[in-house]
Parts: sequence; structure tokens; C-alpha cells
Amino acid sequence: MAELTIFGRGGQGGVTLAKLIAETYFLRGMYAQAFGVYAAERSGAPVQAYVRIDEREITNHNEIREPDHVVVLDRTLIAPRVVTGLKTDGWLVLNSPEPPSAFREMFPGRRVATVDATAIAAGNGLGTRTVPIVNTTMFGAVARVFGLTFADVESALTELKFGGANVASARQAFEGVKAEHQPGTIREVTAPPPSQRIASLLDSTIGGLPALRTGSWASRHPNRRHLTPPCNNACPAGNDVQAFVAAVAKEDYNGALEILLETSPFPGVCGRVCPAPCMQACNRSGYDESLNVRELERYVADLGQRERFSAPRRDEAVAVIGSGPAGLSAAYHLARLGYQVTVLEAERELGGVMRTGIPEYRLPRTVLDREIEFVIGHGVQTHTGHRVSRGELVDLSRRFAAVFVATGLQEARSLDLGVDLGGSTHRIEQGIAFLDRARGGAAFVRGERVVVIGGGNTAIDAARSARRLGAARVVIVYRRSRQEMPAIREEIDAAIEEGIAIHELVSPVRVQENDSSLSLTCQRMRLGEPDESGRARPVPETTEDAFFDIPCDRVILALGQTPDLSIIPEGSEIRENGRLLGLAGSPVFCGGDLAGNEGTVSAAIGSGHLAALHIHRTLSGEDLFPPSPEPLAGPEAITTHVFTHAPRRRGGTIDVALRRHTFAEVHTGFSSATEGESAAEEASRCFSCGVCNSCDRCRQYCPEGIVSRDGDGYRFDYDYCKGCGVCAAQCPRGVIYMAEL
Repeated sequence: MAELTIFGRGGQGGVTLAKLIAETYFLRGMYAQAFGVYAAERSGAPVQAYVRIDEREITNHNEIREPDHVVVLDRTLIAPRVVTGLKTDGWLVLNSPEPPSAFREMFPGRRVATVDATAIAAGNGLGTRTVPIVNTTMFGAVARVFGLTFADVESALTELKFGGANVASARQAFEGVKAEHQPGTIREVTAPPPSQRIASLLDSTIGGLPALRTGSWASRHPNRRHLTPPCNNACPAGNDVQAFVAAVAKEDYNGALEILLETSPFPGVCGRVCPAPCMQACNRSGYDESLNVRELERYVADLGQRERFSAPRRDEAVAVIGSGPAGLSAAYHLARLGYQVTVLEAERELGGVMRTGIPEYRLPRTVLDREIEFVIGHGVQTHTGHRVSRGELVDLSRRFAAVFVATGLQEARSLDLGVDLGGSTHRIEQGIAFLDRARGGAAFVRGERVVVIGGGNTAIDAARSARRLGAARVVIVYRRSRQEMPAIREEIDAAIEEGIAIHELVSPVRVQENDSSLSLTCQRMRLGEPDESGRARPVPETTEDAFFDIPCDRVILALGQTPDLSIIPEGSEIRENGRLLGLAGSPVFCGGDLAGNEGTVSAAIGSGHLAALHIHRTLSGEDLFPPSPEPLAGPEAITTHVFTHAPRRRGGTIDVALRRHTFAEVHTGFSSATEGESAAEEASRCFSCGVCNSCDRCRQYCPEGIVSRDGDGYRFDYDYCKGCGVCAAQCPRGVIYMAEL
């Protein structure tokens, strides 16, 4: 995108030149935007106009603060301040009779072009030297400097109904403009603070008439606030979703990753397996499509550079039992706070359910290993193959300043199907066990007919894994409808694409074992009233054809899991609202699915983070918990008409025919340079709900000019505010509101 700022004085000269430049590029098949400063076109007053040119649709409507090029129409405005924010290689095109070399001291190191537009315009009868009309003349000079042809100039002038002397003046300027690169080093020029202004002879402070303050007319005043974006509110990991997305929109991928790592050490994992409640809560979903936050998080995690956080070491040591997402998240944050952390894991490898329960086509081991190594790199000590008993837990509570127990869901729910599951030699088995065997290359289902019972992510993962391992046919049996399935929507769709059948409203009753096969008897269901989970309760059908058989060779149970509480001493549990918080009389804390059974990696990560903050507050007295959230920025806070409809960018996937036979990662994401641009474009779709992003609409639309920049924010001059509410009505994201006086 190319951006231009034009400096002129009151009237339409600058705006007209902006329109001519924009029209030229529009006729060349590009997108163009031209506008002036709102309500500032008064006779003799300094004004600015702006132009944007791009090959893609332009959705930014802010004033330009860092232009690629600057044009000055009135020679009395030529001063060092006009290059404020100008890019180092940008052109400065001046209306001046002097050659570019005359501006070496004023604009060292700059590219300067000059043309005596006032004399040319006056000579062709376009105004006088006192009141010159130089817009079309300067257009010719600008076109030559920017490498356009005079044919381009004539086309734009014709399109906007300029002829005669305007064309002649433009041609003279096109042929007579002089340009050169000034020697020297560019000097940075910054705008002075609002308080450092030059006094006018009419200032009341030096004897002029007193200002007429109109603020007393108002019955209400505009105010600013920071609302909670719905994505932030919905994120179980506690991520600042809005802030990291804003960084991606600026293509600051390292900055975006740093924001994520403040709350989660697993952005690469969550960018692949999180059910993304942030996307479900996104206000944009009611406008066109929700923002693809999950894909953006994955892109940032894969592209950004991680730097280990160095913290002063503390004397206290903390033990963490379990290396799943909750345990490693707690270990990560405790290590960043300076504690000596030891992680004890019962299995041979770290990662918990992230390693044993999620197939590699969704979460490649290289991604998981990279993020676990990042956690360990903070000085975390780990011991694998170490299962902690109830007695050892008590001993650990004496040896360590605190113990965090995050052993997850260890007990798989079963179902009475009339057979002994233990004697079925894997013909009837638990989904988690099957996924673990598939990961280790010990699951053999080639040519088999496989039935999976359940509707969660484990059921979908088991079915898709069986398909990849060569099963002849895979069927999922679920007692509710597809709409009530708790699995991630996209994963369900992908399973169907891969040829997996879903039998909805079907409940298994019993299994009959034959020598070489099985037969699963099922009963048809219908949906009744909602149960305690809020989902419609399945009710058995009683018609004659309610029962039917599914011939199969293997049945996989994926009915969910429950925590194994055998590690917790009896009678010592501390619970609050159904959650297991810790043990009475000892510094033992519990978290993750062991405590609350939310069942997602992102929720476990958030639980581990909060547990670390709780442990830190207990040991040090310092409260680092985030403050209570501000009110939620709901859909009513968004002024949607200022936004442009744009479809969600989804990233790449491998061909469905290929993925049926391989455990290669299905989603390829925004991986190439072109797709990297797509990541920034996708992030730019964000409404930034409830958070000011300096769009400047409040300044542009204020009819009284009482809104001004104040550092990174804005200031209202209440002495002159009439309380009209235009600024609040034009704020796209609910930051400005009107309060009664």
C-alpha cells in the first residue's frame, strides 16, 4: 500500500489533487482512497488531504500518520514539520520556484522535487499569485515524480471534467519539475505536545477577546472506557486474544507470540487442537464469519521466535505431579516466577493427554516436543516413569514448599454390553487405549469393520485413526444428534469427508461375540427435554424396528473419562462449587481435569496458570491474579456499518484422498509467504471489540474539533463540547460512551 499526505490551505485544492491522484491509479485497475480532514476546509486554514493506493481492497479509514510521500501545495507551509512520519525513501514534492538543492539544510537526506506551480497556474489563468489554483498543476508534477505517463494525467483530468488550461498547466509542471536526492542524514521530526503551541494575537492570555466556551450547553459528556472483548472472556487459557491478533495485523509475529506466552506455553498445541470458544464468542460471527483465531495462534507459534524469560531464583521448591497441559503450564509459570520446579510423570514421556490422546495428524510430535522443551528450558526438572502414590504425596508435601497435583482423567468410563472387556483381546477396548496403541504402532485394524461409541473428540480421533490404519469401514454410534456432539465441529466434518459414517440417535445395547466377528445391537433414540448438561436428553424409541444389529470386527468405547482420586488421602479434600482445590492441612493444590473435568487442553492450561498464581500468593503474599474483567463488549457495542464484509481465511489442508492413508498433519495453515499475508489480512478482520485501536473516527467526525490526540489516547476539550454524541455514535467498537452530567 502507498500512502500520501497533501498539505494545503483552505478550500478544495488538496482534496481535488487527492482525487486526481486516486483516479489515476483507479483507472490503472488499482484500489484507491482519497479524503480530507473533516470540517477543516476554511479559507486560509492549513488542511490536509490523504490518498491510499493498493492492489487489494482498502479497509483502513484512519488519517495517515506515516506517509510514503508528501506533497505541499502552499509554499508558506514548507517547514520541517511536513516530513513528520515520512518514510525515509519517500518523495517530498513542493510548490516552490527554488530548486531542490535550496532545501538541503531543511530536509537533509530527503528526496525533494520542486515546481513553481503558482507561476504556472497564474500564467494559464488558473487563479492569481495571491489566490492560485494549483491542484491540476501540482498533479502534473506529482505524476512525473511517481513515474506515471502524461497519458495517465490526461485520462484522470478528462474523467473528472478538467480541460483547457488545467491540461496545459499540468503538462508544463510534468515537463518542468526538478527532483534530486539531498545529501546528509535524515533528521527525525516529531510533533510537539498539544501544550507547546504558538500564541495568537487573539489569544485571551495576551489581551484578546475571551474565548466563547460552549461546554456549558451540554447535558452530557463523552467518556472513554475499556471493555472486555468476548474472545478474551471466552478463552479458557486466559489469553489476551485481542492484543495478539492486533499484533498479527501489524505483522509483528514475535510480539504476538510474546503476548501469548504471557499466559500459555502451548500456542502451537492450542492453535491445532483447541475447540476455540473464542471463535464461537466472536462478535464478527453475527456480521459474516468469526475471526479464525485458532489458525492465527498456530501461525504465530510456528513463525515467532521464543525467548526464555529470566527470573530471580527463589529458595522455595515446588513439585508438580503430572506433565499434561495443566501440570506443565503450572511448572512454566512457577519457573518464570523464580521457583525451583520438579515435574513427576508416571509415563515414559512428558505431555500427558497431549501425547497419548491426540493423534499426530492433529498434533505433530515435533510441535509438542518443541513447546515442552521450551517449558523445560526455564529450569524445570523432570522425572518420567515415576508414579506417585498416596503415601508419597504426603511425603512430597513435607519436602516441598508446595505440591500441585494435575493427574488428569485416568479412569475411562465403561458400558455394560454383556461381555467381559478384559477378555476381548482388543476386539472391544477403550478409545484412549486404542489411540495410545496407534501412536506406538501396535494397533492393527486393516480390513476390519470398526464401530466407535461416543461423540467427543476421543471418538472422532479414534475413528479417523482407524480409517488411517486401513479399517475397511468405520462407523460412529452416538445416542444424541450430531448437533449435540461435543467434539470440535471441524473435526466432525473432516471425519465425514474421510468416509466415516455417523449413526445419530442410536444407543448401544449389547455385543455378541462370534469366533471371527462381533455384532453390536443398538436401539434407536429420540430427543427429549434438556438434562443437567443443557443438552436434549436421549429417550429410547419403543417401536418394533427400534432395535437393529451392526456387524463389526472391533468396538471402541469413547464415552469419556473420570479422575482417579486414589492419590488423594481420604477425608482431606477441599472443594468449592464442585471443584477440587487441594488438601486440608497441607500445601497441596489440585488443578486441570483432576479438579474440574472441563476436558479441553486450553482449559487445563488456564487451570495450571491460575494454580501457579495461587501457589505464588500462598508462598510470597504477592497477588498477581488479573483484575476483575471490565464489562463485556457485546454485539451492541459494535458499529458494524463501518466495516467491510470479508470471508474468513482458513489456511490450507492436505487432500482428503491422501489423508485417509497417512498420519501427516491435515491442516497446513498459513505456511507460505503469500499465506503469511493472509494471516495479517485475517487478523485485520478483527473488530477489536471494546478496545481502542486509534482509528481516529472520533476526531474525524467531531463537528466542533474538541477531540485531540493525547499520547497513545485521546482527550476531550469539555470547555467546548456540546455533548452531541457524534463521537460515540461513530466509535466502531464501543469505547466512547455518553454520560449524563
